[in-house]
Amino acid sequence: MQTVSYTIGNRLYLNITDRCTLACRFCPKHNGSHRVHDYDLALDHRPTQAEILAAIDDPAGYDEVVFCGFGEPTLRLKVLLDTARHIRANGGRVRVNTDGLANLVHKRNVLPDMAGCVDALSISMNAHDEATYRRHCVPALPGSFAAMRAFVRLAPQHIADVTATAIDGLDGVDIAACARAARDAGVDFRRRVLDVVG
Repeated sequence: MQTVSYTIGNRLYLNITDRCTLACRFCPKHNGSHRVHDYDLALDHRPTQAEILAAIDDPAGYDEVVFCGFGEPTLRLKVLLDTARHIRANGGRVRVNTDGLANLVHKRNVLPDMAGCVDALSISMNAHDEATYRRHCVPALPGSFAAMRAFVRLAPQHIADVTATAIDGLDGVDIAACARAARDAGVDFRRRVLDVVG
């Protein structure tokens, strides 16, 4: 039976897709593992809306419910938004962990859609310049780095709590420059550590 939801600390994580717009070299699934902590996040099918809702017991019982997993949740935007509305309607707080490429993928600004049902965004900036980003993140779509940076700048106009992240330990990634870019965009910054998840 596949893992649709899992807990780390007092957060509930939702694993709604295994598809991604990036093929990050540091992602465990590209290094032979689908495990996070004690959870196997391999999906044999993309969970239906009903399966996702069934995997959420009490949204208000957690510090937050996080769309994460081993895929990019905004690729299933309608499912994400419908589920987020359910979580909010039942007293929960919603965070979306994203690669920041939703506007590029959907060819429009999706942040207004998120504004009413997403409390926080964590955006994987991952690198301070395009060459380093392309080397580590291996984007499928042209213009991904610029699109991610634009998404970071736009996000605080619609979502109150926005954090950009980068991983300390990736070769050539300038964490201080990433932090400056986040600050210049008007968002918070969080330094992540290579191979430490959750």
